[in-house]
This record gives sequence, structure tokens and C-alpha cells, in this order.
Amino acid sequence: MTPPAPLELLYEGKAKQVFATDDPHLVIVRYKDDATAFNAEKRGTVVGKGEVNNAVTALLYRELEAFGVPTHFRDLLGPREQLVAHVRIVPVEVIVRNRTAGTFAKRYGVEEGLPLDPKVIEFCLKSDALGDPPMNAATAVALGHATEEELEELFDLAATVNDYLTARFAVAGLDLIDFKLEFGVDRDGRIVLADEISPDTCRLWDHETAEKLDKDRFRRDLGRVEEAYQEVRRRLEATVGVPLEFPEDDHEHHDHEHHHDHDEEDADA
Repeated sequence: MTPPAPLELLYEGKAKQVFATDDPHLVIVRYKDDATAFNAEKRGTVVGKGEVNNAVTALLYRELEAFGVPTHFRDLLGPREQLVAHVRIVPVEVIVRNRTAGTFAKRYGVEEGLPLDPKVIEFCLKSDALGDPPMNAATAVALGHATEEELEELFDLAATVNDYLTARFAVAGLDLIDFKLEFGVDRDGRIVLADEISPDTCRLWDHETAEKLDKDRFRRDLGRVEEAYQEVRRRLEATVGVPLEFPEDDHEHHDHEHHHDHDEEDADA
């Protein structure tokens, strides 16, 4: 079967382009090397970033599907392109925090790296123009961005993704500090994981040294950005199939603690 070719450019964001195909239910996502931070006030290029993020997202979304998380991912087409379902993006970004970092640590006057129990799950309005402002569940429902039932599903899916990713990154010698997720509604009305999971959208620290191996290296001018992204990809690919360890209660209970502080420093698409 011949892979679909990209047709009309439907959307271009900070990190990706989305193209139509000859199937109205499928689109092609092309990952770029462009890097931005602080609501695009800082711009640059990270050589090879698009290829890393494409590969890492494809690897993790395949694994998450096998774990029971529905995603929009369909196939890896090339070094920078993947085929995904054409979904209606839910305009609610979900931030999951396992440890303190970034603006969360600054806002509450605590040091980075402190464990959070329960895990903090936040909602933000997906809007580059407004800087992705935080919002609680009542605001999201009142403004028509999501229903109460959809927000509950977003929360539960995010908690399940966190369970898997925490264990998956752990076998690669990485601590998952926090990350951002986006979801969409597919042709059958299902909420599915969309967007990407990569060093652009996750804070990842080396388990032994706490070295930052994510976009903070670009945000904070730490250097070695390209090497950090490549290292994350290398570790994940080297640990495919390694058995994962989950805490006993990970799939039995998720405390519904909704906190709602978010800043573009934490993650962006």
C-alpha cells in the first residue's frame, strides 16, 4: 500500500506542520527543528529535533496503545513525518506534575525536584494568543471548552499516561518531572491522545545526576541541546521491550487533585 502524500497545509504551529491527505480522516504531521520558549519570545533552531520528536512520539504512542491508551497515531512515514487520525482537538491542555520544577516551583517558593503527592494535574486553555492561561474545571465547562464528563476522562487518561511514562522513562534512566498532553475527539466520538510526547513536552532528568535532558536546556541556555534530545531517543530505543515496574496502586486509584497553574515555560507544542 502506497503511503499517503501530504497535500494542503492545514496548520502550522511552533513545532509541527499538519497536512491534509486524500483521506479526510487522516492527516500527516511533519516535525520541525524550530524551537521557541516563553510564548515564542525566544526562538531558535535545534538541529535534528524534529527527527527526534517524531521518533520518540511514534515509539511511545505505539507502546501507549498497547497499554490501553487510545491515540491518534497510525504510522511512521519517514524521519520527520507520521500519519495520524484527523481529530478535533479539545482546547484544554493537561499538565501532569510528579515533582516541583519551573514556574510551579517559583510560584510556590520551593526548590525544584521535590516529589508531589498526590500528583498534580492541571488544566489550561489551549491558546497561544492568550499564553495558555490556567483554568479550573468550572471555567472550562462554563466557557464551553469541555463537558464535565470530558474533563473527567482527560484527567483519568492523563493519570494512566503518567503511570506508563513514569515507568517507561525509569528503565531508560530518566525521571519524568512533568509533562503536557493534548487530546482530540476522533470520527467515532472517542477522546484520544493527540499531539506529541517528546523532550519538547516533558521535563526529563537523568536519574543518577539530575542532568536536564529536555527543552529546559534551550530555555535556560544550558547548552548541548541537540545532544540531550538525541540521548533521550537513544535511551528509549535501547530499552524497548524491557519489563516495566508499576507501583501496586497505580491503576486502582487516582486522587482527583486539580491544580491550575501553568506557564509556557513548562511545555509547549
